[in-house]
Amino acid sequence: MKVIDLFHLTFENLKSRKSRILFTVLGFSVAIGTILFLVSLGFGLQRNLLQRVTTEESLLTLDIAPAESEVISLNEETLKKISKIPGVEKVSPQAIFPAQITFKEISSQTTLNLVTYDWFRLSGFAPTIGRDFKKSDRNKVIVNSSVVSLFNLSPEEFLGKEIKLTVFLTDEETGEVKFFGIPEKFEVIGVLEEAGASPQIYVRVADLKDLPIKEYQFAKVKVRRNEEMKEVREKLISMGFLVSALSDTIEQANKIFRIIQVVLGIFGVVALVVAAIGLVNTMTITLLERTNEIGIMRAIGASPSDVKWLFLGESVITGFLGGIGGIILGIFGAHIFNWLVNILARALGGREIDLFYFPFWFILFIILLSTLVGLVAGFFPARRAAKLNPLEALRYK
Repeated sequence: MKVIDLFHLTFENLKSRKSRILFTVLGFSVAIGTILFLVSLGFGLQRNLLQRVTTEESLLTLDIAPAESEVISLNEETLKKISKIPGVEKVSPQAIFPAQITFKEISSQTTLNLVTYDWFRLSGFAPTIGRDFKKSDRNKVIVNSSVVSLFNLSPEEFLGKEIKLTVFLTDEETGEVKFFGIPEKFEVIGVLEEAGASPQIYVRVADLKDLPIKEYQFAKVKVRRNEEMKEVREKLISMGFLVSALSDTIEQANKIFRIIQVVLGIFGVVALVVAAIGLVNTMTITLLERTNEIGIMRAIGASPSDVKWLFLGESVITGFLGGIGGIILGIFGAHIFNWLVNILARALGGREIDLFYFPFWFILFIILLSTLVGLVAGFFPARRAAKLNPLEALRYK
């Protein structure tokens, strides 16, 4: 029998049992939609985490700090030595001072972080409202949400406002605290969302050149290539620094998310197994109903393989349609769920977020999976149909 004839007979047989096939496809779609919904939720959570805490540069950056032994300190001389290590592209130090912020005659204690303009990109995070520093910026400041709450304003309202800063310096010999007044005003260009954190402000080192910095508390060391990360890390450790890397955290987080995706996928597979059993049952009933028809087909020259492929074709098409339907149901359900979550987030004063992510390769995988399950589910009924004796099939009632 020609392939085109097999396809024609397959579709005609499916059309003759529309209700049964419709419910079988629907059951398959629900199972596939469940897998897509759950696994895409895992992909979405992973994607949101990576987008919020990483940049391309941050994955090549090492965070260093002096050990508590104080054998080595992060001063200008040490920073120059670090910058000369083979494989190091740039060094971004961070100095921390207690300070006072003043806005419209209201003052409050805060922590001043002196950083380079590219510090946020090396850190892997950026302001949730506004922007981070540019090299051309002058007298700009970034604050966290705790600073904004001190003045009873929203982040959007605080953006663009001008503040004044006073830095507290402690004399190491006498312990006396001195005030370092800064006459210039600073414009707020970004707000970091850090719920529960202490008030923090970030200013470029270039804007406070007159502020005496004897040593830095932290530094970020960016390497040129990922292959040089290990060698640079070992060199920094040998110099006496405590070294950590965001890439290590991301790697661990990815492992956790892969486990979550597998667990979520297992729940969906259970539903798929139930749907596959339903398809086997449907094909078995179809075999019993069409036993006489199979006998007639064999009598007029159809081979056992023709009968087998006829049943397999119906099963595969049912699985394929179930996959397409499952993708539609899964994406639709994800959008509805995401919409409801964002309504709740807005009501509670939070930010909107896209919880789901549908990689194109995973969509293709879902279609192939449903088609393959359809093929497997139809194999045994098709094999049984192919083995029917033509005479016994004609006499079957």
